[in-house]
Amino acid sequence: MRPARTLTALIAATGALSLGAVTPVLAHEGHDHHEAHAKAPDAALKAAIDGAWRTPENKARDQYRHPAEALAFWGLKPGADIVEFYPGAKGWWTEILAPYAHKTKGRYTGVMNNTNDAAFWAEVADKSIYGEVSASTLDALPAGKADLVLIARAFHNWARQDGATERHLEAAFKALKPGGILAVEQHRAPEGSDPKAGTGYVPESYVIEAAKKAGFVLVGKSEINANPKDDHDHPFGVWTLKPIRSSGKGDAALTPEQRAAFDAIGESDRMTLKFKKP
Repeated sequence: MRPARTLTALIAATGALSLGAVTPVLAHEGHDHHEAHAKAPDAALKAAIDGAWRTPENKARDQYRHPAEALAFWGLKPGADIVEFYPGAKGWWTEILAPYAHKTKGRYTGVMNNTNDAAFWAEVADKSIYGEVSASTLDALPAGKADLVLIARAFHNWARQDGATERHLEAAFKALKPGGILAVEQHRAPEGSDPKAGTGYVPESYVIEAAKKAGFVLVGKSEINANPKDDHDHPFGVWTLKPIRSSGKGDAALTPEQRAAFDAIGESDRMTLKFKKP
C-alpha cells in the first residue's frame, strides 16, 4: 500500500458528490422486490432509531449507515427473530435492533465467542428498553428459528482465516428459517482486489460467491451505503476513515491537513446485500 497521499489528491478524492445524495439502486436475482427508498420505517423502528438510549457517537453515524433504509431493504418486520453476528460492546446495530425486537414482541440474539461478555450485558441491562436479550456462541445457535441474520463488517476478518467465511455462512444458513433473510453490510473493495489484503475491504463478488456456495439465493443489492468519495486506498486501510480514524505515529503520522481530508471522505464505501434461504 502506498504512503499517505498528497493533500491535493486527497481533496480530489472527496469529490463533489454528496453522500446524502446517493440513491438506492437495486438489482434482483430472486422474486422479492424491496424498494428501500419507497418505505417509511414503522413506528417502532423509528422509535428505536430515535431512541434516547443510543449514544451520540452511534447516532452521528446514521448519516453514513442509513439504518431505516437498510432495514427496509432487508425486509425487517415486527415480531422478527433477529440474530446479529458479533455485535460488540455499545453495538451500533444492537442499540436499534434489540429495542425494536422488544417493542414488537420479537427476539434479539447476539452471537459472540464469550456469552458472558460483561460489556455487552451492561449495554443491554435495561430491560424496559432492550427486553430479554439472548446470546449464543456460533455453534450453539438454534436451527431454523431466525427470520433475519445480520452480518455487518466481518468478512474482511474472516477472509484472512482459512475456512472462517464458510463456517459462518453455514451457521447463518442453519440458523435461518426457510425464507429467512441474510443481511450483509460490508466495506467494499474494487472488483479484482485480494480479499486477504488486510485493508478492511473485500470485493462484493467474494461475499456473493461465498453466500451462494453456502446455499443462499441473492435477492438484491442496494447502493444506499455506497460512498463515491472513498477510493479505497488509504495508508492505514479502512481504519484511516471514520469512525476509527487511525492516523499513525512518528514519521508515518498524517499531517493535520491529511487527517482533515480523510475525515471529509466520511465512512467507507459499503455493499448492502440481501440473501434468502430457499
